[in-house]
Amino acid sequence: MKRKISVMISRRKFISQLSSMTASSIVFPMLFSKDDNKIMTVNGWIGSDQIGFSLTHEHILVDFIGADKVNPSRYNADEVFKIALPKLAALKERGCKTLMECTPAYLGRDVRLLKKLSEASGLNIVTNTGYYGAVNEKYFPAHVYIEAANEIAARWIHEWKNGIEGTDIKPGFIKSGVDKYPLSVVQKKIVEAAAITHLQTGLSIGIHTGDGKAAMEELKILQANNVSPEAWIWIHAQNEPNRDFHFQAAKAGGWVSFDGVNTQSISDCISFLKDMKKENLLNHVLLSHDSGWYHVGEPGGGTYNDYNTIADKLLPALKENGFTPKEIDLLFITNPAKAFAVNVRRK
Repeated sequence: MKRKISVMISRRKFISQLSSMTASSIVFPMLFSKDDNKIMTVNGWIGSDQIGFSLTHEHILVDFIGADKVNPSRYNADEVFKIALPKLAALKERGCKTLMECTPAYLGRDVRLLKKLSEASGLNIVTNTGYYGAVNEKYFPAHVYIEAANEIAARWIHEWKNGIEGTDIKPGFIKSGVDKYPLSVVQKKIVEAAAITHLQTGLSIGIHTGDGKAAMEELKILQANNVSPEAWIWIHAQNEPNRDFHFQAAKAGGWVSFDGVNTQSISDCISFLKDMKKENLLNHVLLSHDSGWYHVGEPGGGTYNDYNTIADKLLPALKENGFTPKEIDLLFITNPAKAFAVNVRRK
């Protein structure tokens, strides 16, 4: 069944209509670019050739109070801006052009702040839609437990179609999170909702993942919903010590994100990259710090870590370990451009 949904229809009716439909039966006109080489930033479309050196998993502001208590009134956005801007400016000075900001709704996502910081720093910043279900589902809103996957997906599709929280700012990817294997019933539902959203928007699916077995479970759910692994990013893959899971995910077409780069993890990161290189899988790797973190509720936001370790420590280490300029460009320019391009990738 195909149904075109008018722009004028109310959100409640929009969600109601979706609840009885399957992923393959929902059709939304003009929801994603027909150009497979575009990325959605907080300031609108850019071409993939404009993405430049990119960090694919970072944060600016986070609030760990819980989904039922999180609120913008809990922090001063101007204070966050003043603290974050110098960190972003330092990153820009090091040659970075694009940052994927991975804080989801109900965990402190503030798209107005991100847009202001993007304009002030000159960085492309990409925000997200989706819900974070790790940490025993502390950051799931209550409606997740009573709505079907189609209804949850409708909320995320609404943000893509109409903008986030009353703005014209649109998400550039889907961010979710699950705990270790086996996934809970609700965590499985969230992955299914992400699949539905991807098929109607073309947004890539990044999932914070507890371990390798959970990653494989995600893959099965996505493929069962006709989504190609090429649309899936395994976030925090470095937490899985068994390299076979990394190989399996990459060989299936997924993106293996080693996104905990810090001074202490440089040698582990080099080892991971050497192993992936031996398997000819560098073209399925993403790298980032998982840094930043103005912590709402802590005086002055607590410790706000910079985003400089990759430029200052990892890049020299890569060169010392025989990685070529072409391979470095692959990891930080080509791969992010492909991973975050907005286009539907069906199984």
